[in-house]
Amino acid sequence: MMILSGLSGKPSKCCPLRPSTRIQRELVSSFPNGNFREIIDLQYLKRNYWTGPALRCKTLQIRHTTKCAFDASSRDLANDSAAEFPRIHVRDPYKRLGISKEASEDEIQSARNFLINRYAGHKDSVDAIEAAHDKIIMQKFYDRKNPKIDLKKKVREVNQSRVVQAIRSRFQTPSTKFMITALIAFLVLGVLTILFPTEEGPTLQVAVSLIATFYFIHDRLKSKLRAFLYGAGAFIFSWLLGTFLVVSVIPPVIKGLRGFEVTTSLITYILLWVSSTYLK
Repeated sequence: MMILSGLSGKPSKCCPLRPSTRIQRELVSSFPNGNFREIIDLQYLKRNYWTGPALRCKTLQIRHTTKCAFDASSRDLANDSAAEFPRIHVRDPYKRLGISKEASEDEIQSARNFLINRYAGHKDSVDAIEAAHDKIIMQKFYDRKNPKIDLKKKVREVNQSRVVQAIRSRFQTPSTKFMITALIAFLVLGVLTILFPTEEGPTLQVAVSLIATFYFIHDRLKSKLRAFLYGAGAFIFSWLLGTFLVVSVIPPVIKGLRGFEVTTSLITYILLWVSSTYLK
């Protein structure tokens, strides 16, 4: 208690009670006198402390409690930093750092710094994090020095080019029945060319293939003029390309004097079937 008489007062000694977690504290400022008052509300008890030694004692108690809480928090943080990294045995360096393979160098460095700070007290964890980081950086460096060819990307770029688009626009897919019929016709011509290679060469079979080309193109497009133009152009192109391939790339199918003509005829049949079936 505090006893007031005249102009002097004698405060009592500091109360040794320590407030529990259910205590509510309120610091109220008294502006006229410039003094402070602390009200500590207990569950069944209320005590008022005026400025002076009592308030100074209580302030020291509060500071001591705050310091203890801070020390406990520091100890908990130290214990967490000494914990083992949970992904220490993960072989994939990207999964070990918790990042994707498309992560940038800044993201990789940020993940490394975060994990190093968190598990700084565990040497094996730090070594595992550093090893994963170094492996990713070296792989990135190697990929820059030796760029890989993305085949899917290249094929997509070729398909989207104007030349390929123009060529594809000249072809269309017919019915399955039509495709099979034309395929059987040219297969029969190919078998006859291989089985009966005459001294004059497969002249008859080649002539029949030209007629079959005119027929199939006219059957699809219903135009005699287009059938003649497309058929003649396809035949000339197929024979020239077949000759070039046999001379430069593909060896003759059969040996003998007529091996060159037979192989060229077979390549021509394949190209004529494509023209007869898909040319628009």
